[in-house]
Amino acid sequence: MTTTETGAAARLTPIQWAICVTAAIGFAFDSYVLLMLPLIVRPALQELLRVGPTDPHINQWVGYLFYGPAVAGGIFGLLGGYLTDLFGRRRVLVYSILLYAIGGFAAGYSTSVQQLLFWRCCMFVGVCVEFVAAVAWLAELFPNPKQREAVIGYTQAFGSLGGLMVSGAYYLVVTYAEHLPLVRGGHEAWRYTLMSGIVPALPLIVIRPFLPESPMWREKKTAGTLKRPSFAELFRPAFRRTTIVTAIMMACAFAAAFGAIQQVPRMVPGLAEVRAMPRPAQEQTVAAVQSMQELGGLAGRILLAFLAVRIASRRKLLHIFQIPGLILMPLVLLFPATSSLTMLRWGIFLVGLLTIAQFSFWGNYLPRVYPTYLRGTGESFAANVGGRMVGTSAALITTNLVASMPGATPSIRLAYAAALVGTAAYAIGFACSFLMPEPKRDELPE
Repeated sequence: MTTTETGAAARLTPIQWAICVTAAIGFAFDSYVLLMLPLIVRPALQELLRVGPTDPHINQWVGYLFYGPAVAGGIFGLLGGYLTDLFGRRRVLVYSILLYAIGGFAAGYSTSVQQLLFWRCCMFVGVCVEFVAAVAWLAELFPNPKQREAVIGYTQAFGSLGGLMVSGAYYLVVTYAEHLPLVRGGHEAWRYTLMSGIVPALPLIVIRPFLPESPMWREKKTAGTLKRPSFAELFRPAFRRTTIVTAIMMACAFAAAFGAIQQVPRMVPGLAEVRAMPRPAQEQTVAAVQSMQELGGLAGRILLAFLAVRIASRRKLLHIFQIPGLILMPLVLLFPATSSLTMLRWGIFLVGLLTIAQFSFWGNYLPRVYPTYLRGTGESFAANVGGRMVGTSAALITTNLVASMPGATPSIRLAYAAALVGTAAYAIGFACSFLMPEPKRDELPE
């Protein structure tokens, strides 16, 4: 490597640029794959269930499609973190990307909600494993602390670029679907959107031969000094508090995203300005609102990457996003989401900025609190057990709360339910932040 832990960061080499490009592609398509569901779930369920847009079965299956794949992703993602520590970061990273790319393409041919659920589970498993492998890999390839923080922060910013890409892709296929080849005898935009998940596998095939394994992991593996990873190790006194607190806080971050802001695309068609539009125009409007959320997320990730190398305290860094988010989350969902398309666009931009930035925070924080032999396992527990398995259950909570909420229309009741869940997630996360351990040093623990 061309950097040291104590010296100034050197310019990136061509190999390091290839590493960054691969990681950025992975992070971008993580979000691309995850964020296509809020866009396509309503039209997909209408076709596969053969029901109208306000049928209660749609709301029920939305909960299943949000939470079921997250549980599968959490279980296998936890195993993936263990395998990352056991077999290496690069190998697991590559195969995880191929898994969600192939799963997305197959999902486009679904003929039932059960098939869509199965392939969505495969996609989610790939995403969950990829995140853990990529973060551990990047952290160990860039030992200089400031360079490591910048590389992890800015490559994760491509996650929000992936959200913009899927919003743009959905807008295009809605507009030009009739000119695309038939899929299952039709031109449904949701099918083309799912199938576009195959794209990240293409550059990966070209770049993969040039990618090195993590030198920190490889040296310990070759020398026979790499301890065997163990889930029980996470609950030893030295790691117990870190493990529990980070899992709860990642659950809150995912709950705010899945239980609140990812439900916004289903609120948009219920706005008075949108209801009178023809269906293609409604779907274009949904994509446009989703794009504003993703622009906010991109801005938040870039801001986090900028601040991460300038603010020493991780708690203070996180509070910059948590405190205003705790205020704006209920305001945006209770008011613009039920009454004004224009205000909703700007409101969801700000809420997206404050919420999505927190995902980049954990990518920077977690590698600094676990040693090499536990890094993938520890990150995986927080991201997959806390975030994917517990946090994403907020989507199921939101959809089940809808029937109990006041409001004249289903979209208003959905907005109120999302406001309740999202605000609770922010409040719990903020309270737990005071228990979050600060990393002991800038360098990665051995």
